Amino acid sequence: MHKKLMPFSAAIIFLLGSFSVMPGSDVKAEGIKSIQNQRSGIQNELFKTNEEITKVQDELTKLTEQIKRVDQAIIDNNYMIVQTEVKVIASKKEVEELEKEVSNIKGRIDKRNEIIKKRVLSLQESGGKVRYIDVVLGSSSFSDFVGRLGAVATIVEADQDLVRQHKEDQIDVERKQLTVEEKLADLNSLKTELEGMQALILEQKQQNDALKEELKLKEQEKLNEKANLQQQDSNLAETDLLAMGYFSSDPSSVNFLIPISPTESINTVIHAGEKYIGNSVYVFGGGRNAADIANGRFDCSAFVSWAFAQAGIKVGAHTDILKNTGTRVPYSDARPGDMVFFDTYKIDGHVGIYLGDGKFIGSQSSTGIAIADLSSGYYAKKFNGRVMRVIND
Repeated sequence: MHKKLMPFSAAIIFLLGSFSVMPGSDVKAEGIKSIQNQRSGIQNELFKTNEEITKVQDELTKLTEQIKRVDQAIIDNNYMIVQTEVKVIASKKEVEELEKEVSNIKGRIDKRNEIIKKRVLSLQESGGKVRYIDVVLGSSSFSDFVGRLGAVATIVEADQDLVRQHKEDQIDVERKQLTVEEKLADLNSLKTELEGMQALILEQKQQNDALKEELKLKEQEKLNEKANLQQQDSNLAETDLLAMGYFSSDPSSVNFLIPISPTESINTVIHAGEKYIGNSVYVFGGGRNAADIANGRFDCSAFVSWAFAQAGIKVGAHTDILKNTGTRVPYSDARPGDMVFFDTYKIDGHVGIYLGDGKFIGSQSSTGIAIADLSSGYYAKKFNGRVMRVIND
């Protein structure tokens, strides 16, 4: 909702002008009733806006938790990717070691082949190759036969042993190579899967971040709408009080209803809020009806207006009125009972009552009605030097 507000002074003029058209108290009552109906409508909108803000904030809370889970998943997934890469490197080293081992086995096989060749050559006769049966049958005597038979048996046994070792080496190499290659394939597959998961998680994170920004913008829009409604309600509340005669519509006028001395007035003003210290709360637009006052619910300007009213002095209940009420004096001449102003959410957005010694009392947004220091800390930075004197000697 983006409605332009009628300036407060214009609203007052319109209201007072409407009263002058039709005579009698009935006209005034009708005008007050109209304002109260407007306030009721605004407060209903405020209630709905607060519900919407709460809903958005709940969504933000849930989304923030989800983003935390996604962020942790990214960290865990990255860790697994790194661990998998380490295992892949280790598997590749195993393959390299295996290749070295295969080379060594081939070397042993070549040596075995040389041994077999030498053994066969030792049984050759007349420079030609001799079959094992010829070696046995060509013996010249029984003892020669036995000797030749033993040699053949030895060669045959040696050949079989070499063949057996060769086969065992080949089987071992194939088994190791197959195991490592399968392991390496599994790790590469896992790494590919993890990288795919990581891409999906990052995409989800981007979507969550975008949704979070969208919700934040929506939250700020609703907060602005709430502030706008509160400002309208505050303006109407003040108009209502003006219409009922609680405050003066003239920012420069100060009406003393009870003729008491300036000193008594000052003492009344500066001590009026003491009963609320530690027993009150800051409420934007608060302090403008009996229920709020009874329960210590004030905003800064309403509290100042109420405090002066306790001394029989009518002043406005809005900082835009108060900042032009009375006579401006330099801070070096400030004395108890003067109004001091601060640039908070806007210029002259906060007001309090000076107590002396750099202290002031006001309805502070964080504490309710309390005494604060304008010479150091937060309020020293926000104090803009404006001091308005309402009560003169």
